[in-house]
Parts: sequence; C-alpha cells; structure tokens
Amino acid sequence: MDLEAVRTFVAAADAGRFQEAAAELAVTQQAVSKRIAALERSLGVRLFTRTARGSELTIDGQAFLPHARELLRVAERAAASVRSGRRPLRVDVIASRGAAAGLMRGFHRAHPEIELDVVMLLDIETAVSAIRSGTIDASFRAVAAPGLPLPEDIESVRVLDEPLQLLTGPAHALANARSVTVAQLVGHRIWMPGIVPGTEWAAYYDDLVAEFGLTIEATGPNFGSDALLDTVADTPALATFMGEHTRLVWPAGHGLRRIPVTDPTPVYPHSLLWHRHNPHPALTTLRTHLTTTTPVPGTAGTWTPPWTTPWRSLPA
Repeated sequence: MDLEAVRTFVAAADAGRFQEAAAELAVTQQAVSKRIAALERSLGVRLFTRTARGSELTIDGQAFLPHARELLRVAERAAASVRSGRRPLRVDVIASRGAAAGLMRGFHRAHPEIELDVVMLLDIETAVSAIRSGTIDASFRAVAAPGLPLPEDIESVRVLDEPLQLLTGPAHALANARSVTVAQLVGHRIWMPGIVPGTEWAAYYDDLVAEFGLTIEATGPNFGSDALLDTVADTPALATFMGEHTRLVWPAGHGLRRIPVTDPTPVYPHSLLWHRHNPHPALTTLRTHLTTTTPVPGTAGTWTPPWTTPWRSLPA
C-alpha cells in the first residue's frame, strides 16, 4: 500500500477539502485527487463523496480512517527505530562479567540520557560482520590477532589495558603470596577451559606461553565461571588467569585468592571497534568517554603481544 496515498487520504479527511489537503502537503490539488483515486482502486471502494461543502468520507472511508492513522504511526516508529540519534546505541561487550561490561556501565552512569542496547557476541568474526551490517554499532575486542586483520572500513582504538591476576584456591603453593612474578609461574598448571582456537584471546595466551614458557591447559568442557571457581578452589595443583576488572562472586568457603602478576605484568588490551561510516552521534560520545576517563598505563613493566593496536591511536 502506498504510504503517501494513505497520508494524503488522512490529510483530506481531516481538512474536509482536497484543496486544503493539497496546501498542507505542498502538492497540487490534482496530485491529491490522483493519489486518493489510486488508493480507492487498490482498496476497491469509494473513500470520499463530493458535496457542495467539499469532500465527505463514505462509510468505507470512515471505517478505513483509524487504520490509516495507525499505518502512518507504525511507519514513523519504523523509521525512528533506525534514524541516527533516535535508536539505542548497540554495543557488544562479549560477556556480562568482563571489563568491557564494566566500561559500558561507567558510560551509562556518565551519560544516562543515551539509550543503550548491550549484546554479547563470542568471536571477532561475528562481531565484525555485525558492525559491517549495522546490527551493532561497536564491539570491544583485542585486535588484531595474527592472520586476522580488520577490514578497511572498521576503525579501532585501544581503550583499556587490563592486568591479569592469578586466581588460586587456598591450598595452592602460591596462595599466600602478595604478588607473583611471571617467572614464578613457570611449572605451575594454569587451567583455562573454553579458550577457542582462532579467537583473539587464544592468540593472546599462545603468545604469553611462547614468551614466558608457561603451562596453560584448555582441556575439558567449559561449564562456565562458577564451575571453574569450584574446581580451582578444590584443586591445589590448579590456578587460572583472571582479568583484574572481571567481576566474580564465590562462596565464602572457597577461600580463593586473586594475586597480582608482576615483572612484567601481562595486560589484556581492550579496543573499541566501529564502522568508519557509522553516523550514530552517541558513538562519538562513547569513544570520547572511553579515551578520556580510563587510565593510560605506563608501558614500563607491562607486556602485551606485538600485534596489539597502538595505544589510543584515534583516526583523524
């Protein structure tokens, strides 16, 4: 159904005269007559009768009028849902307990007027495809892993370096340490089920192992963080890595320890990705917030893989 014809019908019904409807719509009276005639043909009914005072709705026209108004309201809502600045900003945070989710909570507190849709996508290929298709506006990732260059239309800026911590149970050999060096971790079993080959975090831990001779095991099914915490708490020989900003809650009886890692401190690089031509005004607000409110760590004493993006290299 031609929405312009429906809009013309409603204007004519409200005005009572085709001439007044034409003036309101900034078209000719002939155009109004043609649109309504075409609408009548498509519906197979007469919508107006001509009178000495103008045009009056027929019984069919009266029946159609409330539905025509609803059609126009639905069309406006549909357009508004994708109009820049009037739809929510859609951002992928990968997981609800990770650092990226914390960054978006901080952004929401600073800008409560900006409506947000938060989604969680597992792998970078899915996230990049969603950015390019317009399904989401931005995603937090560690870029760019070897062999996974970003498409030319995807921009990125590094927004947070998150230190890794060692998570142990109370009986682990390092449980009472105030901090541990990377060298002290050599020979200890670090269990991280759920590392998916080909992902950017798998590339990160592969390089960490190669650089420092660590032992990271990704064996066994991934039953989620609660099962991981249960196993680490009960198994003195196992520890795991956890981001400093990852939010975790465990039973008091677990007695888990979060221990800083030093000399150097491995940091996980979080970058924000977006499409170069995305016009959503809140996207600029998000980038500005992230690059001005998160701390810029010194490079001395930290480690990241050589393939990570430069620190906060915003495009011109």
